[in-house]
Parts: sequence; structure tokens; C-alpha cells
Amino acid sequence: MTTNEQTRSGVFERLPLTERVWVLRQLKDETVGGALLILAATIALVWANSPWGDTYVELTEIKIGPEALNLNLSLGTWAADGLLAVFFFVAGLELKHELVKGSLSRVSQAAVPVAAALGGMIVPAAIYAAINLSATGGEPRGWGIPMATDIAFALAVLAVAGRRLPVALRAFLLTLAVVDDLGAITVIAVFYSEKFVAWAFLASILCMVAYWFAQRARIRSPLLYIPLALATWGFMHEAGVHATVAGVALAMLTRIKEDPGEAEAPAERMQHLIHPLSAGFCVPVFAFFAAGVDFRGQSLISAVENPVAIGVILGLVVGKPIGVLLGAGLTARFTRASLAKGLSWLDVCAVGLLAGIGFTVSLLIAELAFPYGSEEQDYAKLSILIASVLAAALAVVALRIRARSYRLMYEEDERDEDQDGIPDVYNTERGLP
Repeated sequence: MTTNEQTRSGVFERLPLTERVWVLRQLKDETVGGALLILAATIALVWANSPWGDTYVELTEIKIGPEALNLNLSLGTWAADGLLAVFFFVAGLELKHELVKGSLSRVSQAAVPVAAALGGMIVPAAIYAAINLSATGGEPRGWGIPMATDIAFALAVLAVAGRRLPVALRAFLLTLAVVDDLGAITVIAVFYSEKFVAWAFLASILCMVAYWFAQRARIRSPLLYIPLALATWGFMHEAGVHATVAGVALAMLTRIKEDPGEAEAPAERMQHLIHPLSAGFCVPVFAFFAAGVDFRGQSLISAVENPVAIGVILGLVVGKPIGVLLGAGLTARFTRASLAKGLSWLDVCAVGLLAGIGFTVSLLIAELAFPYGSEEQDYAKLSILIASVLAAALAVVALRIRARSYRLMYEEDERDEDQDGIPDVYNTERGLP
């Protein structure tokens, strides 16, 4: 082996055994959630455009909650501000795992997925902004909409078309989506907050500090953490910062490293407990309330000709794969990294197309960017649905082209001739011949 070869690191190399187990467990939960998400969105679309569509609107506008606490909110708002806070808490736990134990914990391995995620956010936003700044009637405020990646929806597509995609590539998609979530919540907090109430924000920070001290003191009682989490969320909502920010903040304050003799750290325990609730209930319910776009009496062609729709569709379907490919390719070039054996840049492009499935977080940003019930919001939501389906279809084609190569790599990675439940490729890692 030459000196040049020794200095080159691999991109999408086989994961360590412990990380592989964690990733596969995450992907399984997300895949089930993705199927429920698609089902919920489909029901909402059919209902909203049926003769009973008005009842769907009436349902989303039903208000519940204590008026005295400024929490007499519609069901649609509770889904966006409340249920998605749970989703972002889980996303924050995934991010912390990646930062401390996973691929983002090593700079050499983090560079490519982080650059790919950044490219996959910047290029779509730039495409949207360019179109809407230059077009008559454009709405630049929606630039954040095409930045997001819906990992659950993307993995539901993989379950159909890419079940034998190498685990390393699926892990890359997961890492990409986690970094995207961090970027999205930052954009929401900074650019899509309507007001700011200093005392409430300070009270939310104090609740977070109490949560952190409880973690440091190794307190495990949910009787403390549930009220603290609710108070943090409530004060953040009152402060005018989107309440989902509280979910990520609390997740990042949760202890991720195990104490001596401890089987799992709190972050791992909470993730196992809450992830099924998030994927199986919170996200599908939000999709149900957000995806029901009523386009009865509207021309579908005229709707997608709107600058908002064009910006979203091109941003997600074209901008995402270009941004991911550029970010990953340029970083690999300058860090002297090379693709793992058997993989090609078409595989990275396929992942980029999957990342163009924005859906959940894109719908959330569309609701924040434009007034409720406005044409712009309807155009944005409709274009998110169209773009997600287009991106999924193109990703399926790209995955099918490489199906034979994936099958060979999958068979090598999964071979277990000694029937011990652990793939034979990890024998060397375990000190076995």
C-alpha cells in the first residue's frame, strides 16, 4: 500500500458493531413511523377534498386548553407546537448520540455527512430564494421550506425499494436527516418566531438549568422530569420562540454516557421509551392536521406555476441532491477521502434524492412562513406533497439501477455462517479468526 493510499480515509465504510446495532434499531422504528405518516397524510388529503372537506377544516380549528395560560389552541396548533416538540426531543437525542458516540463524534467521519447536510440545506434555500426574489408575486419568506429532510418518509421508501441498501449508506441518510433537523430547528427559532417575551424565555432557561442539575444529580423520577419538560415547553411557547425548540434543548441536556455498572444512560432509555410514541403517534397526527390541503375548485396547473410552488419543488427535487452531492464530493476531495469499496457517487445522489422528501418539517415551516389559510400556504403545502412524491420516485429509480450491487454488498455484510447472530465481517473486531 502506498503512502497516498494510507492517508486516504473511506467514506461510508462499514460501521462498528455497536453503532450498527443502534442504527438498525433507529431505522426500524422510523420505517414503521413512515408508513403511518404516509397513511395519515393520505387520509387528510382525501378527506379535505371530499364532499365532507369542511368538516376536516372544522376539526383542525377546534380549540382546547386553558385560556388563562394562553394555551387555548386549535388542534392543528397543538399538533404543530406540542406533538412536534416530542418529535424534536427524539431528534435531539439522536443528534446527541451521533455527536458523542456516533459518526459525528469523529471529525474525520463527521466532515462528509455534515458538509452534505449543509449543502442539502443551502442549495435548496438558495434556489427558492432566487426564484421568489426575481418572480412577480414571489414570497421569499418561505426560503426555509425546502431545507428539511423527512427521515421517516424516506425510510418508508427505502423499505420498498432499498431494503438491501448497505447499512453505512442508510446510516449516512440518518445522520444527514439528524443534522438537517438541527438546521431546521435553528432556522425556526431564529427566523420564524413571531414575538419575544424576555421573562418567559428566561423562565424556560431556568427550567432547563433545573433539568440539567437533575441529570447531574442522577435523579431518575419522571415525577420531576415531566413537570419540568412541560414547564420548559410552556414558557418557551409564551416567549414567542417556537415551542419545538424546547424539545431539542432538553434532549441536548440529557446525559448520554453510562455510569459504571449502568446498562443504559438516560438518553438511551428515553429514546427507547419515547421514539415509538413520536414515530407512531406524534408525527402521523401532525401530518394528518397539516397535509389536508383543499384544492377543490383550484387548477392544479395554476397552483404549481406559482413562484412559491416552483421554488419548493425545484428546491427539494433538484436542489437537495445537488447540494448533498456537492457537499459530500467537495469535502471528500479536500479531505482525501474515498468511497468505500463497491459504492459510487450515484449512491450518494440517490441518498440526496431521498433527502428531497421534506414533508414533516417542511410542512411545519410552511405553516410558520405564511398566514393560516392563505393561498401561499396552500401552494407551499401542495408543492411539498408533489415534491416529496417526485423525489421518492426518482430515488426509487436510482436505487433500482444499483440493486444488484446493493444485494452483493448486503449479502457480504449479513453473512453469518457460524449462526451466532453477529455478521461474520465483525469477527476480526471481536478478536475471532
